Amino acid sequence: MNENTKSSNSKFLKGTLILTASSIVVKIIGSLNWIILSRVLGGEGIGLYQMGFPIYLMAITVSSAGVPVAISIITSEKLAKKDYRGAKRVFTVSLRLLLLTGLVFSSALFFGADFLINQHIIRDARAYYSIIALAPAVFFVTFLASFRGYLQGWQIMTPTATSEVVEQLTRVITMLVFADLFMPYGLAYAAGGASMGAGVGAICALLVLMWFYRRLKKRLQKEMEEQDTNVPQESAGHIIKRLLRLALPVSLTSLMLPIGANLDLLIVPQRLEVAGFNVRHATELFGYLTGMAVPLVNLATIFTAAMTISLVPSISESKALHNLAAIREKIRIAFRVAMIITFPCFMGLYFLGEKVASLIYNAPKAAGAIETMSIGILFLGMHQISTGILQGLGKTAIPVMNMILACIIKVLLSWHFTAIPELGIKGASLATVADFAVAAIINMAFIYKYTGYTFSLTTIICPMIASGIMGCIIYFVLALTEGLGMWCVLFAMAAAIPTYAIALTAVGGLTRKDLENVPFVGRRVLAIGERFGMFKEGK
Repeated sequence: MNENTKSSNSKFLKGTLILTASSIVVKIIGSLNWIILSRVLGGEGIGLYQMGFPIYLMAITVSSAGVPVAISIITSEKLAKKDYRGAKRVFTVSLRLLLLTGLVFSSALFFGADFLINQHIIRDARAYYSIIALAPAVFFVTFLASFRGYLQGWQIMTPTATSEVVEQLTRVITMLVFADLFMPYGLAYAAGGASMGAGVGAICALLVLMWFYRRLKKRLQKEMEEQDTNVPQESAGHIIKRLLRLALPVSLTSLMLPIGANLDLLIVPQRLEVAGFNVRHATELFGYLTGMAVPLVNLATIFTAAMTISLVPSISESKALHNLAAIREKIRIAFRVAMIITFPCFMGLYFLGEKVASLIYNAPKAAGAIETMSIGILFLGMHQISTGILQGLGKTAIPVMNMILACIIKVLLSWHFTAIPELGIKGASLATVADFAVAAIINMAFIYKYTGYTFSLTTIICPMIASGIMGCIIYFVLALTEGLGMWCVLFAMAAAIPTYAIALTAVGGLTRKDLENVPFVGRRVLAIGERFGMFKEGK
């Protein structure tokens, strides 16, 4: 492996860790916000606040969801070829395009609020203020997408991470302040005040990204001055066509998530009633799946989701240089790291599912859905990574087609399994896992087609064995600490983490070389391991 490849691999791993850390911080801030906001607005106020969000999310998904990925792909291609003027032109064109689309969709939401209310698309007229308060956010979120995509194309993930944290923090502060400020005027105004947080957060995130862009601009100016001015540049029309061709499938991929959630809403409660559950019980079971099991799976795949963002421009760079060996190496590293992370998360959630359901959610009956969904962590992680690889290869349409096929299979399985009384909500959980698995496996088939990469058995077997040992330890710790409440979960986790690390090292799943390549913490962990004789020289 040459030095350039090592540097590129280290860069995307560094970006992954930065984005993972920011995602965790954002999740924590968001969770605290919901606790406080619920106390300020109450259930009815939260309902009014939430009514405008599906429309808002749809607007920003259509206007900008796939654009950062598209910009990062094209930018990384230009930079790989040392075409700095071309990279700058991609950013300029995309910025103008997103200014226009952001203005259109923002205006449509603002002036269309009355229509949504009058046509009873939004059932409660009091949600009007929440909708118009969200309209400016559409413009700023769309606008900042170009900055995020461009900076990601440079494989600089710190701006994205910093802007996300700043956006969430300012959003939360604004939501709470304005909700409390407008409360004397009624719940409708308070919910509208809370909705203003999205726009303020987006503006602050934009300012952060513009600051990072100005720093990069100085470096870029020097590179552009040294570049040959005779290099032909793409026309604005050609750049827009490329952006749309790459971005539209990514946007459709993003739309598949709410579509899948809506299909669950239509199918699962109805089929639970067919299985013999009354309406109230069916609704309760549906909440176990969508409100408890699925969020835990999403939480466990924060790392792989972050890696996907970092992986796209890295793969695109190697593709532009026609370096197939580098592409395969990055794919190998990505899947290996993903397996090392997702296997223990799956095993931990499976063994702790019952305790999590009882102690965290106060819903012991949710254990079945959580335990069944836990295996979905493996397949969702694989799906996220494989999607990022295909997007980096410029094959952005393939993941969305695979997701549509997987979604059809999910609907068929959910319709059948959920109606079986012995399965019930477990049947719906199995269908969701199958959805992730089918999409991931088909993605892998296409990755093999375009790169020739095949899964190594050790990539799976080593984390599997180590996770199995960890699972046994969790089981015994839980048995020994039964009756200690939340402490038994904490004791189990405290025993599980070092057990997994030691077991993974013992079976050859974690080597000296692996840790040396991990930015920030790798060498520190290696030093600790060496003190305990875990790593022999050269291994």
